[in-house]
Amino acid sequence: MSSYRQPGVVLTDRRFTVPLDHSDPGGEQIEVYGREAVAASRAGEELPWLVYLEGGPGFGARRFVGTEAWLGRALREFRVLLLDQRGTGLSTPANRQTLPLRGGPREQADYLAHFRSDSIVRDCELIRLQLTGGVPWTVLGQSFGGFCAVRYLSAAPEGLKEVLITGGLPSLDAHADDVYRAAYPRIERKVAAHYARYPQDVERARAIAAYLAEHRPESAGHRLTPEGFQSLGILLGTGSGSHQLHYLLENAFVRTPHGTELSDTFQEAMRTAASFAGHPLYALLHEAIYGQGERATDWAAERVRGEFPQFDAATALKGDGPVLFTGETIHPWHFDVDPALRPLRETAELLAQRSDWPVLYDPERLAANAVPVAAAVYHDDMYVDTADSLRTAAAIRGLRTWVTNEYEHDGVRAGGPRVLDRLLSLVRDEA
Repeated sequence: MSSYRQPGVVLTDRRFTVPLDHSDPGGEQIEVYGREAVAASRAGEELPWLVYLEGGPGFGARRFVGTEAWLGRALREFRVLLLDQRGTGLSTPANRQTLPLRGGPREQADYLAHFRSDSIVRDCELIRLQLTGGVPWTVLGQSFGGFCAVRYLSAAPEGLKEVLITGGLPSLDAHADDVYRAAYPRIERKVAAHYARYPQDVERARAIAAYLAEHRPESAGHRLTPEGFQSLGILLGTGSGSHQLHYLLENAFVRTPHGTELSDTFQEAMRTAASFAGHPLYALLHEAIYGQGERATDWAAERVRGEFPQFDAATALKGDGPVLFTGETIHPWHFDVDPALRPLRETAELLAQRSDWPVLYDPERLAANAVPVAAAVYHDDMYVDTADSLRTAAAIRGLRTWVTNEYEHDGVRAGGPRVLDRLLSLVRDEA
């Protein structure tokens, strides 16, 4: 272990060895990384642990500087473990460079089947025993981290002192088709709100999509397409995302000796925003997090999009309507345009056709839950369906909800200490 300091915080690198397949504890092992954070003024004290599970899937824990966002509030009473879930951050990586070590696409897909919330929770339990000696800890789960927390309540509630969930109450039984069938209307509402705020972006978006359809430029090997441009709508699910999208669009074109072209600035910004180089597991496993039982996910977002023809850019460009952005959806074409994903196209196809996913949630155990739980549900969250979240909240005994439209999906980050403080008050019956 190595320790170092940032303003007000002592940080310690921790590395844990866990089985790739928890049903075979003596088999292959992988490494999971966690960054311990404790207030500098309390570094020598015995403090209860809080483990933070980041959203995703496929993102390492956020790299805070000092006491940013909610971390400062947590450090008032906890020793915090910022966990890089398996395959992310400084944990044993899983990407286009490392996955060929497993073998071909079939071996890679079988390997990645161990990277869902069920395995993440079992990692947490092994880590908890090492850190706390068996004492239950507090879990804070953001987005997919909340999905993991609900799995935790289903599989190992004895490890939990209290659970805090932000924007991450999953449906207990919805298929991926159901998830996206509910998502596209929410996305359309967010796009309409963006265009109402920035009406000048309607024509800008049409002009950009038309240029991409005609020229199909590349930026650092990334093919820039109308569909890829539409995917920038994922920004609209965050508090400042509409403004970020507007500023990106306003700098799209530049006059050159050859006429008007997409600027290098825009192309680089689009490539950066659309690339999965830093989080390939998000693309590979995004639909798999909904897989339960024998029904394959089978590129649900792509298939269901066909039920919403208003999202087709080519159709929009033939008429005079707006080009609609999309959101948190993964499509087969992602694995054609993105050099970070292109070598994994067949692996992704095998995961999409997989039909032996273990069931993740236990409704009977959740109905008998005795762990204090509080959840922030963001009204009209673009990423997680509010109706599904409230149904799940009602199915977990004792769960207290805070339903708010003050924040978007990133409320726990954008809201500073307020969101965490509110959830702690709820889970302790202080509010």
